[in-house]
Amino acid sequence: RQVAPQQTAEEFIAKGPPADRAFDAEGKPTRAAQGFARGKGVAVADLQVQTIGGGRYATALVRRPGKPTIEVLAEALPRLAASLKFGKSMRWNAAGTVFSRPIRWLTALFGAAVIPFEFAGLASGSTTRGLRPYGSPLIALPNPQAYRQAAAEQGIVLDYAQRRARIQQQVAALAAEIGAVAAADDALLSEVSNLVEAPTAFRGRFDEKFLELPRDVLVTVMRKHQRYFALEDSDGNLLNAFIGVRNGDSQHIETVTGGNEQVIHARFSDARFFYQADIKKPLKAYLPRLDTLTFQADLGSMLAKSQRLRAAAGELGALLGFDADVIADAQQAAVLAKADLATQMVVEMTALQGIMGREYAQREGIPAPIPQVIFEHWLPRSAGDILPASEPGCLLAIADRLDSLVGLFAVGLAPKSNADPYGLRRTALGILQILVARGIAVDLRTAIDRSARLQPVEVGFDIKAQVLDFMQARFANWLNDEYDYPRDVRNAVLAVQAHNPARAMQSIAELAGWVQRGNWETILDSFARCVRMTRREAKQTLDPSLFTTQQEHALHRAYEQAATSRSHENAASIDGFLSAFEPLIPAITDFFDHVLVHADDQRLRDNRIALLQQVSRMQDGIADLSLLDNF
Repeated sequence: RQVAPQQTAEEFIAKGPPADRAFDAEGKPTRAAQGFARGKGVAVADLQVQTIGGGRYATALVRRPGKPTIEVLAEALPRLAASLKFGKSMRWNAAGTVFSRPIRWLTALFGAAVIPFEFAGLASGSTTRGLRPYGSPLIALPNPQAYRQAAAEQGIVLDYAQRRARIQQQVAALAAEIGAVAAADDALLSEVSNLVEAPTAFRGRFDEKFLELPRDVLVTVMRKHQRYFALEDSDGNLLNAFIGVRNGDSQHIETVTGGNEQVIHARFSDARFFYQADIKKPLKAYLPRLDTLTFQADLGSMLAKSQRLRAAAGELGALLGFDADVIADAQQAAVLAKADLATQMVVEMTALQGIMGREYAQREGIPAPIPQVIFEHWLPRSAGDILPASEPGCLLAIADRLDSLVGLFAVGLAPKSNADPYGLRRTALGILQILVARGIAVDLRTAIDRSARLQPVEVGFDIKAQVLDFMQARFANWLNDEYDYPRDVRNAVLAVQAHNPARAMQSIAELAGWVQRGNWETILDSFARCVRMTRREAKQTLDPSLFTTQQEHALHRAYEQAATSRSHENAASIDGFLSAFEPLIPAITDFFDHVLVHADDQRLRDNRIALLQQVSRMQDGIADLSLLDNF
């Protein structure tokens, strides 16, 4: 809409070669001037000499008429189509074009006119096609406005939000007919909304005997393999019914429903077979097979990783602030944490890892909280997923992810800008989310070092530094994406505390609160005066006996009172620092109003610098307020 029929004409001064190279001593144009004029499409006689940046240059007034919009688009659209990239692509004809699926037609209109171009061996035109189930009928389009109408007549809902809403409404209506509701699954709704263009929901049933299988198995089969919505009653119990969404209208919907019922019966029969085979053995019986599953060639098998996790829970437990009982539960769960990877159910459906471990552990009577910890150590599995709820689950989840990060970095598998095959960005984010959500204050440098000790390969100082930098960068990106704190506030805290995410998050929130106060400018200015006066000075030693003014004595007394008031609990917090600093402001103001810091007497000068350095160091380990915009 409202696209101009032609580009705006351009007119600009083009800078050419220096004047002494463009013209000889007699003022005649040289070959350099002639080439410049020819390249700009102007006559040599029209060249002028102008002073630019202190130098004299030949210049040309260049006028470029705007191209017609159709011509511009004809050049741009093939490049646009070629720039679209997909995780999995294919070639399908002699043109050799790579795309997600074969392209069958190109429609490109500007008003009533076709924008002519070729791509993937096809020429653009003014026709589109209807639904594939009905033979993809050819539809002529006299103008772009006709496209929406033609799509609507075919039952195609072009707008994603409208299509999603329609699917949601149809699913809810079909569920309500049998007194049910669709189990909440926003990800599935989004996926189905992007798989169909003319949605029609249908309801099917399956044999009630399959309800004997664990709920997660049934829901996963329906969602992963068939993109079905599971149905449940008002108490949340799963029903032997489902809702699918076809691409097309309701014609022959009974046949479609029957076919889908047959498919889900076969899927559930397979799942039942796997489940019954798995429960014939206790979970620990699957451990030997873990030794045949490679985590990474240089880092060993999944069994070796499980053994490292048990050791890591002990190494990290106390560091993360957990007591002996929590550590013991995490270590016990670590032994079985990966066992379900060797079960038939998880081999067939990897999305059930952890879920089946919990199910099988509960079924054989392993006492709480071990089954739940087995499940929780996989959390979070993706963006927006839940986090571990138990302390042992948090400990084991952190230990597992830290083991993967440190080990894979050590063997040269750190993420590249365009590749992260081991999902280490998600792994690092999972650690950060757990630490912040649970308020676990820990120095990542120490945690990384302890995990490095357990690796089967050497982890040098440089590798540990890379892991720390990677996690700190992920933390900064996460804060930027998910939280609305001012950029300079984030930077001021992260410059000092990025290695301790939970404490840094608390400090950022506290500093953001202080910045909103009415007297913040006074607070910051008073502190900034001390920092600016001392930032380039060597460290000096304070000697109160050298004070010669009452202002020096007053500031020193105020500082000592502030140091005493900072309790052990809040000493490392923004609130503790600024609450202690605020009472110093009158003494600081009086000091700068009456005391000459740079006194002629070097001893007095150094002593006054030392006093201000003490005040400036109040922010050490907490923030760097000099990074605030109005410092």
